[in-house]
Amino acid sequence: MGKRRRVAERRKTRPAVVGGLIAVVVGGAALGVYTLYGSGASAEGRTQTASAAGGHKAVKSGPLSATEVQTTAERFLTAWQQGRATEAAAATSDSAAATALLTGYTKDAHLKDVTLTPGTRTGAKVPFSVKATVSYRGLTKPLAYDSALTVVRRTTDGKPVVDWHASVVHPDLRDGDTLVTGESGTPPVKALDRDGGELTAAKYPSLGTVLDGLREKYGKTAGGKAGIELRVVRGKAARTAKLSDKTLVELSKGTPGTVKTTLSPTLQAAAEQQVAKQERASVVVMRPSTGEILAVANTSHGFNTAFQGSLAPGSTMKIITSSLLIEKGLASADKAHPCPKTFTYGGWKFHNDNDFEIKGGTFKASFARSCNTAFISQAKKLKNADLTQQAQQVFGLSRDNWAIGVPSFDGAVPVQSAAQMAASLIGQGGVRMNPLNMASVASTVKAGVFHQPYLVSPSVDHRKLATASRTMSASTLSQLRELMQYTAAYGTAAQAMSGLGPDYGAKTGSAEVDGQKKPNGWFTAYRGDLAAAGVVQAGGHGGDTAGPIVAALLKMGS
Repeated sequence: MGKRRRVAERRKTRPAVVGGLIAVVVGGAALGVYTLYGSGASAEGRTQTASAAGGHKAVKSGPLSATEVQTTAERFLTAWQQGRATEAAAATSDSAAATALLTGYTKDAHLKDVTLTPGTRTGAKVPFSVKATVSYRGLTKPLAYDSALTVVRRTTDGKPVVDWHASVVHPDLRDGDTLVTGESGTPPVKALDRDGGELTAAKYPSLGTVLDGLREKYGKTAGGKAGIELRVVRGKAARTAKLSDKTLVELSKGTPGTVKTTLSPTLQAAAEQQVAKQERASVVVMRPSTGEILAVANTSHGFNTAFQGSLAPGSTMKIITSSLLIEKGLASADKAHPCPKTFTYGGWKFHNDNDFEIKGGTFKASFARSCNTAFISQAKKLKNADLTQQAQQVFGLSRDNWAIGVPSFDGAVPVQSAAQMAASLIGQGGVRMNPLNMASVASTVKAGVFHQPYLVSPSVDHRKLATASRTMSASTLSQLRELMQYTAAYGTAAQAMSGLGPDYGAKTGSAEVDGQKKPNGWFTAYRGDLAAAGVVQAGGHGGDTAGPIVAALLKMGS
């Protein structure tokens, strides 16, 4: 992609988990004697004098010393280990939230015999391990995990305290979540692939969040019986992010119900192998003629970016924009179309990659080479809502009404104006997608009509699938397929799609993100009755990164 304004992406991170464990228990008592080994003391803090009513108040500032970090961590961990929740919470930056979660650790999660063992301190961060026993109605099981805390200065008085987040208590917790032991509100489910084989996270690591989602939606109706478990119960913020509750320890097994999915065991296994080749990759494979999802995989297993991600799709969005321009008579595959080095609209100067230009070229040539200015130059002839309506009415996107069987995000193409509207035409601005959305876009081009993707057949629960209100004209569809086929054969997707023709089509994309040295690389394509899309975050150009992943899966045939 070219040099253009960067689009900020929301990023969610979790604290690192570190090992290295040292603890001594004195005389059988619950109190641990903590020794925190670090990599050298920070500069000693200094005291600043601030004016206050009735006199002066000393507020300590500056870097934390090793002693401050050590004593604060020791005070917090000792109180927590001994069950003194209020005292432990007082050593944090949010005593109210800490009191509630630490009290619930005993009363709601039914955890006892807690042993906290600190590891090697690094600056203000102290990793620690947790060992405890889950005990509920005569059932017990051990629990062990790693976590970490960070010591900061309280802004009001400079006192060192533990920077409070729920993830300090357990790394799977988001702020607002709780830990609860008891009967699982939802019975377990046994998820099956399309051939009847069992799907497990052990066999297919990417499916952990998918299996959680299947249980949440179908557990009560699939014929199972609830068991006893320790689980993360999601709070408002996590549910807004469409995260499901998560089981941490199962004290007694429930009787699972059965849910059959559309996943292909061979494609799912292959997708897992492909994303493992990149640090942050996600991919979806589906069948254009039906909407069935055949595979979904992510390198990271904590969040399902493939289904729930919200990322700028870059030039893969030009598929939708091209359909709009062709319908409005603003472009035609084999007619001349401008592709200057730069184009200014709405006060922004948009560039092509390395400021290339195509003199006297066709729209097909601009699409295949991913010329930004070929699209930006048409912004003045469009209404602000045109792209949004095209995405909704033809491609079934951005209506928040998909029902695939588990939580998903069905894209966002907001109505924008001026430079932001122009940026949306090339997949920047406020446009947000994920691999599921872009696999659906390729599928719509291949099938000629939008089929909402689904992981569980609607016949299982009689839910209604989303539909599009109209289809492209025969001429528009024919030209759009011609553009994607030409790109797969001779354009930016040619290297990845080599040998897969002639019944194929593809589009590459790159989306710049603030704070990343390399853009997110996108690739969406179809071959026969298979369509797939992938993204490699911070990987570089889509043809080089996501392209090989998608192509390898399409090679497996339809």
